[in-house]
Amino acid sequence: MKKILFVTDLYYEAKGRLYYDEDFFLTSKLREDFKLVICNPKDMTDFINDFDLTIFRNTGPVSNFQNEYNLFREKVKLNNIKTYNSFNGKADMKGKDYLVELTNKNFPVIKTIDNLNSIDKLLSVDKYVIKPKDGADSIGMKFLPIEELYENINLADRNTLIQPLINFKYEVSFYFIDKEFQYALFAPDKNKRWELKEYKATKEDLEFAQKFIEWNNLAHGIQRFDACRTEENELLLVELEDLNPYLSLLKISDELRNKFIDSLKNSVNKVLSSD
Repeated sequence: MKKILFVTDLYYEAKGRLYYDEDFFLTSKLREDFKLVICNPKDMTDFINDFDLTIFRNTGPVSNFQNEYNLFREKVKLNNIKTYNSFNGKADMKGKDYLVELTNKNFPVIKTIDNLNSIDKLLSVDKYVIKPKDGADSIGMKFLPIEELYENINLADRNTLIQPLINFKYEVSFYFIDKEFQYALFAPDKNKRWELKEYKATKEDLEFAQKFIEWNNLAHGIQRFDACRTEENELLLVELEDLNPYLSLLKISDELRNKFIDSLKNSVNKVLSSD
């Protein structure tokens, strides 16, 4: 049996989510096919050489263990260590700059800038959203009128993302393993982000997600595409989580959950059998 190092922070508290429940479920299923050890992210660099694959899961924000994460990535690259997800993603695993890049490339994304000198690229709205590039779980997020933007952000600052606060009907998330769609969930009440229900994705919805799948071109792993449905029925990307997306696995049907686990095991086996 191949050996897996499963990296997670079982004590991380996330609003509206129980990370440890999801990871206990995942590890129980992976143990059917692999030998597995759970490891805190602050200890991962001490053990990665002893395992056939490191699976990076619900660790919470990387900023909580930035030094260990940087060293981990360095070791992965230098020693050609197998990881899941692969570390060639261009979205959240590299920070939030991709939102600015996708805006500049005219992708269907909530328009985002990182400098007040570019404010004319955004819609003129009553309030704007600002958040740090290295933030997560809404840490550091503020909602401000335009005059207060200039009080909170220096013109030379490129470490803060700025977006228009737009009206939307609901948020929806699409979940993929490698480049294959698995399931979708949505929050009918936009004020309750993590009270989710299963969502039947349309052909147009999946064409939307596929644009980002092709752009990111992740070698292997799990991706979650969070989008909002605007009042005009347009889907706009909110976030592309390609490092350690929370999966809400315990909120989906047994049929979808079993399909996901089978797909995950197949994907993991492909990585383990690759050169």
